Amino acid sequence: MTHSRKLILFMLAAMLTFSFAFAATANAKMVKKVDNFILFLDQSGSMAMKNADGMKKIEKAKSDMLALNQAIPALDYNSAVILFAPFEVQCSPKPYSEATVAAAVSAVDTEFGIFNRQTPMGNGLADINPTLGQLSGKTALIIFTDGESNIGTDPVAVAQDMASKYGSNLCVHVVSYADSAKGQAVVDGIRSAFSCSVAADGATFADANALSKYARDVFYDEVADPAPAPAPVVVAPAPTKEVVTFNLNFGFDKYQITDEMIPVLEQAKMILEEDASATYEISGHTDSTGTEEYNQGLSERRANSVMEWLVANGISADRLEAKGYGELSPKYDNTTKEGRKLNRRVEIQTK
Repeated sequence: MTHSRKLILFMLAAMLTFSFAFAATANAKMVKKVDNFILFLDQSGSMAMKNADGMKKIEKAKSDMLALNQAIPALDYNSAVILFAPFEVQCSPKPYSEATVAAAVSAVDTEFGIFNRQTPMGNGLADINPTLGQLSGKTALIIFTDGESNIGTDPVAVAQDMASKYGSNLCVHVVSYADSAKGQAVVDGIRSAFSCSVAADGATFADANALSKYARDVFYDEVADPAPAPAPVVVAPAPTKEVVTFNLNFGFDKYQITDEMIPVLEQAKMILEEDASATYEISGHTDSTGTEEYNQGLSERRANSVMEWLVANGISADRLEAKGYGELSPKYDNTTKEGRKLNRRVEIQTK
């Protein structure tokens, strides 16, 4: 092998390592943003009213709380489920368990009357202060409410006092079911008291990607971990030619070429140009999420994206064949988040 070819292969290996470092979600570990969280549900009369799709607002809030609970990673949080209007502790602060929170939320009664059930929202915020005072570290208070407040202290003023009292140790997030300008104004006022507040509404929890982003924004960060060793560049002797294998990894349900992939593809193109007689298979792969039929199509789109880039950049289409293998050829463990991300890949090798 020539010195120049060795240098190219070394550069390609380096670029592959670089590309894995940029694929932050592929080699990242979850680090909690908060030590505690409280799901704080408004059970006032207005929440028993139906929203535009005919569902009670409190029923939609329960459904959203259960969906959020499934999206929260199993880190060492303390958690609680508390109601207000009237104030009621469903689950006092304790080490987080998805099952415990799900049971507490599921037990919330939604069959109550609208009338004679007023909304002392400000009082509810004041009532949770003793619980907050018992917690150490950072706390996220997630309020599920339509923002209606018709009795008691001003909830926005109470929220501002809480922000002053707890500083950076408390962040209040409001999931809004407001259907009036007055209710939305209260929601916006509480959010504005906390610069860290992440806004959401019922639509957020109906979209899997939006829900996942909300959970990440509120509960955890992803920090780069020492990456698993990527599939190395392999140069194996053969009677007439060498075999070169390398990987490109794609995001969830993605097949488009990203800017981080271009340097790797350019180095691959240099190798493909060295032997104009060699032909290559471009194989697309997916993780096991979704149906086998859908994943087969997604893998084909990934392979075709890489082939189209190579052809557009000077490699003859006659030398390339794109194939999709769907979820049937995993290299990593599909039962783990990291394994699924690494299985979303395209490989190129000589035929």
